[in-house]
Amino acid sequence: MKVNRKIIKIDEELCDGCGNCVPSCAEGAIQIVDGKARLVSDKYCDGLGACLGECPQGALTIEERAADEFDEDAVEAYLHSKESYEDHHAETMACGCPSTQIQSFIPTQSCQQANEPKNQASAGSQLSHWPIQIRLIPAKAPFLKNANLLVTADCTVAAYPRFHGDFLNGRVMLMGCPKFDDAEGYIQKFADIFRTADIKGITVLSMDVPCCQGMPYIVEKGLERAGKKIPVEKVIISTQGAKSLKEKVWQPNLVNKF
Repeated sequence: MKVNRKIIKIDEELCDGCGNCVPSCAEGAIQIVDGKARLVSDKYCDGLGACLGECPQGALTIEERAADEFDEDAVEAYLHSKESYEDHHAETMACGCPSTQIQSFIPTQSCQQANEPKNQASAGSQLSHWPIQIRLIPAKAPFLKNANLLVTADCTVAAYPRFHGDFLNGRVMLMGCPKFDDAEGYIQKFADIFRTADIKGITVLSMDVPCCQGMPYIVEKGLERAGKKIPVEKVIISTQGAKSLKEKVWQPNLVNKF
């Protein structure tokens, strides 16, 4: 039954699809669809506006209109169905998809590169493990133990020409897209990793475009959820391939300096 009540309103012209609002909605009422934040269903939105402060573009407001009543039971069932689907999906992939097979290997070392032809030496891979996609890596993967993480938005690999030498060397890479992937799922995955893997440090690599800034946010929320304090370095890559160190910080809220 529809009633007049307060409910979230999303301005699609202002929304850039960064996804910051998604994890702030405990009811799962907002999802990124076709690059824009959208309300999944009126009945999942409680109208309290917990997501409002997370939007850097000011695309979220509260309006009063005719809408389905907020249904707490429906929200619980919806969240449970999402969890069940994600758990089943992960199990299915782990059993049957070769792309999820855990692998660790020794990256090309400098002595090996020295013996290679010059036109090949600079192309030596520094990748030390497989898989690399965030959603495919289990929190207990052996290569995560005591690792320095490189959490990178996937476009950075194409934009930055010296990616392997400057960033990947000595780090364990986790790659994803903060705009089109499941931000809440990523936050929980990182929280699980931070709780179990004794991570030494984190470098977050993102592009100099608004939607890509969801990646540092996801990592910070994962640290907050895990209750961990791990040094974080944030680096921005321009669309022309230049890099700039944005900041070095301790997360969450630890005041030590590097």
